[in-house]
Amino acid sequence: MAGVTDRPFRQLCKQLGAGYAVSEMAASNPRLWASEKTARRINHDGEMAPRAVQIAGADPQMLAECARFNVDRGAQVIDINMGCPVKKVCNSWCGSALLQDEALVARIVDAVVSAVDVPVTLKFRTGWDRAHRNALSIARIAEQAGIAMLTLHGRTRADGYSGQAEYDMIAAVKAQARIPVVANGDIDSPRKARAVLAATGADAIMIGRAAQGRPWLFREIVHFLETGSELPPPQVAEVRALMQEHLHAHYAFYGDYLGVRTARKHIGWYVRDLEGGEAFRQRMNLIEDCKQQVQAVDAFFAALQARGERLQYGLRAEAMAA
Repeated sequence: MAGVTDRPFRQLCKQLGAGYAVSEMAASNPRLWASEKTARRINHDGEMAPRAVQIAGADPQMLAECARFNVDRGAQVIDINMGCPVKKVCNSWCGSALLQDEALVARIVDAVVSAVDVPVTLKFRTGWDRAHRNALSIARIAEQAGIAMLTLHGRTRADGYSGQAEYDMIAAVKAQARIPVVANGDIDSPRKARAVLAATGADAIMIGRAAQGRPWLFREIVHFLETGSELPPPQVAEVRALMQEHLHAHYAFYGDYLGVRTARKHIGWYVRDLEGGEAFRQRMNLIEDCKQQVQAVDAFFAALQARGERLQYGLRAEAMAA
């Protein structure tokens, strides 16, 4: 979710029901801390608590120092990334590549937990590949080191995001662990959230890709878990206002030049399943001015609003029917 879960998006998700949101992956190399990209990723100015920063690296002492650096700047939770499957991350022996070296995993979690006085959590996968699943061993190492919570994506690194999430492995980790376990992978609806919680016994669930363009998914899940009833799709007027709020916060965070360009992916996600969404996305990607981008998005949702009170996911419904 690097490039997605920036501060404006995290704030929006929290406002719409997410109980917790973690920053984009921040590099542990101190030479990068002053870079514009890393500075943005660890910027929590005005963000509602709890403020969690995810760190990535392969050197225990460097990760420990990175944890201290972020806590000194307001982080209330440090999350260690051992789950990212991206090739350029794994080629640097970061992310899920670390799962191949359990001794190194132990040194990293020991160093980071010892370095700070805030909770340290771990995000990881079920193993490097299907022949080398070691989630149970990694979970034991982490718990013994004092890790406060485990978030397990139910796939190996080799799986990437293909296939089905392995909820049985998450259940096995939860059965063994004495600390909270969060289930992650393929949770894209309130009913799926309830099913995964039941299948794994997990203490919570983590949503990633499914929230792209649909941040109200969090309140839909909370409502369903509390009441057993599903909320209707959001009103177009509300989403129109949310889009304005999100875009203005995005531009303020990134500046006009970068803001108008990085906003395109978010806009594309918001409209991808809506009537006329794909054609609009292609036109919108040619706009290079923030004011014009906001006006185009507002006009798109105004047209939707004129046709109906609530969002109509036409393309998604057609795909499901097919």
